[in-house]
Amino acid sequence: MADPDQNQGQSNNGWVNLTELTTMKVEAYAKALVQVDRAEQLVEALTTLKQTKQNCFVLGEGSNTVFIQDFDGVVIRIGIKGIELQKKSNDSFFVKVSAGENWHSFVEKCVDEGWNGLENLALIPGTVGAAPIQNIGAYGVEVQNFIESVEVIDMDTLQTQQIAASECGFAYRDSRFKHDWSGKKIVTAVVFRLKRSNEVVLDYPALKAAIEHDRGSGMEAIVPKTIFDAVVAIRSSKLPNPSKIPNSGSFFKNPIVEAAKHDELKATYKDLVSYPYQDRFKLAAAWLIDNAGWKQKELCGIKVHQSQALVITNPNRMPGTQIKIFAETIKRDILDKFGVELEIEPVLV
Repeated sequence: MADPDQNQGQSNNGWVNLTELTTMKVEAYAKALVQVDRAEQLVEALTTLKQTKQNCFVLGEGSNTVFIQDFDGVVIRIGIKGIELQKKSNDSFFVKVSAGENWHSFVEKCVDEGWNGLENLALIPGTVGAAPIQNIGAYGVEVQNFIESVEVIDMDTLQTQQIAASECGFAYRDSRFKHDWSGKKIVTAVVFRLKRSNEVVLDYPALKAAIEHDRGSGMEAIVPKTIFDAVVAIRSSKLPNPSKIPNSGSFFKNPIVEAAKHDELKATYKDLVSYPYQDRFKLAAAWLIDNAGWKQKELCGIKVHQSQALVITNPNRMPGTQIKIFAETIKRDILDKFGVELEIEPVLV
């Protein structure tokens, strides 16, 4: 097995302190921590874990993970790096990116290289390997639309597999990696099919409004770099920096409801924020939380951010159990007030 990371603090029983490995900064411990920088190291680590019958949990940059208790096993931290332009076609670039690459840095490189399509997804925290698991999305774009295939290591056979995007079961903030493949396949790389054209997606009202405000009548000259810069500006103004205020980004998914439920809510709440989604409607969870009176509310040292009601912050570094209680309290209140059930987005371990 690869050497455990010796830079993390340890508890009295010799377990490894994970506090600084998640953006929520909750104190938790694991039996061991293994840093993996090559796929071969991952296979080596998994082989040892199978032989010793130990549990494992795979961690990237920790932006979507909240430990609510100590982990009785080994945490494997994926640090595999590499970006490779594999081939070009008349309209596309095929780019293979290792799972440990920082997502925003990769999107920034795409903009610089003219590999287009991901610019709406700028400044989303986390790694490239987490992108297909969550099917990350923002400002009218979902990453599934640009994934060609996902490279994984099967935890049973320890063999490398190439999985076509069509097999991944992508849905809104969802994929098979979160369900029947959870604990069975570890993402090591993603192949993206990116556009050669400068065509942009400007369907999201807030994004379009921000660009119109900055550019006035010059909307015809919008290119991917325009979108990238606008998204970075918007997200920077609304979302707290985890290095300054511990948080996991959006803590709840936007709920999707049937048309009848949407119409019922719209009749009562004229300013309800919602968007058509297939044959249903996606409600803005931030609007629900804000209108239920939760924005800026604090309980037991945990707080809803003042600029974005979707973000739960942990400025006092409270335990993960308290964060879970806080989130569940919000969920119950939203269900009572609106008859809508929120779903927690981060993984609670």
